[in-house]
Amino acid sequence: MSTTLTTRPTSDSGHAPGSPGYRRIMISMFAAGNATFVLLYATQSLLPAFVDEFGVSPTRSTLTVSLTTASLAVALLIAGPLSEVVGRTRLIHISMWASVVVGLACALAPTWETLLALRMLAGFALAGLPAVATAYLREELHRSAQAGAVGLYVGGTALGGMAGRLVTAPVADVAGWRWALASAALFALVCAVLVAVLLPSSRQFTPATRGRGNLARATRGVLDDRALLALYALAACLIGSYVSVFNAIGFRFTAAPYGLSLGAISLIYLVNPLGSVSSIVSGRFANRIDRRRIIPLGCAVALAGVLLTLSGSLPVIVLGIALLSIGFFSMHGLASGWVTVRAHALGASTGQAASFYLFSYYVGSSVFGNLGSTAWTHAGWTGVVALSGGLLTLTALLIVVLRGTRAPAAPSAPASPGSPRANASSDEPTALVA
Repeated sequence: MSTTLTTRPTSDSGHAPGSPGYRRIMISMFAAGNATFVLLYATQSLLPAFVDEFGVSPTRSTLTVSLTTASLAVALLIAGPLSEVVGRTRLIHISMWASVVVGLACALAPTWETLLALRMLAGFALAGLPAVATAYLREELHRSAQAGAVGLYVGGTALGGMAGRLVTAPVADVAGWRWALASAALFALVCAVLVAVLLPSSRQFTPATRGRGNLARATRGVLDDRALLALYALAACLIGSYVSVFNAIGFRFTAAPYGLSLGAISLIYLVNPLGSVSSIVSGRFANRIDRRRIIPLGCAVALAGVLLTLSGSLPVIVLGIALLSIGFFSMHGLASGWVTVRAHALGASTGQAASFYLFSYYVGSSVFGNLGSTAWTHAGWTGVVALSGGLLTLTALLIVVLRGTRAPAAPSAPASPGSPRANASSDEPTALVA
């Protein structure tokens, strides 16, 4: 078993569903997830506008997304360990206010190069929330609420991604891309105020012992487990399959035979609430059944959706994108919660594990998202589907690896058969990876 960075308390005394603290956490994390992903993907629906405004290629226009996700990935490797020392809630507040400031600055960028630099800086500013969200929920909530709460948080990120595109594209049609980015930053400002007022301070968090030796041991603890490594790889493939489609879909719909405006194209993102619902529902099923049984269904749904987008019919394409969103958010909600529970069961740092998962997630978003636009340029929509479908196939293979991974040794005495502790539907660390 790995050496721990710090010993975390169990979540038996955390905020229970229905309590005032639970409601405040859920509202705060839902708002924070919305704000983070509004700002992260605010430029995605504006890519055709950047091509027209700055005379750049479709591949270069996607740098406004991929540079942000790449810098976010790097920042997560810093933010995760930092949260173990300075605390979860402090880092969330710093991240949210810094992100709002950088978001407003992006709207004022005088040149293409300045915009890219600010979008890269935005990735660093945004890292605080995703780096600690699942660890915070695991520490502060009663164990019976954790899988569902992570599902709700991921659902908030799905709505945030939708809001970012729905807010920016129609505003860009009317007033230009600068006002579009400003509107996204103002939306995030409202969310930041909500979080500042409502988010409870950590009660279960214990600061880690400072020192490079402790950090090195914690890092080894989350990099020498087969299941955690499979989850990190799954994150990269999963987000890559999703973002590659959404980065390229705007170019497909602005071209013949569709010829849609940015505002009309943004309506495609109305499918994201389906992703929110699927994330919440799959989290609740995981509480009762088993993550291992639910996550393959999400992969099958996502792959079916990608294949449907090969149709030339607009309604069928929209249906395919809806299925991709449902499958993606279902898997992401389950996998992101799985990482922290697995790390806790191993005695490793949950914050470090969450950071490595999200590092892989955003590296995948950056690399494969950019490849999606390249595939569109060189091979059309067939190339995009080949890329996304191939990544989902790799995801399916990683799920097979996860299903065959044994549970770590129980941190306490084993429970008798049939008890909640022995039930694979619970959120007990020993039950989730078998």
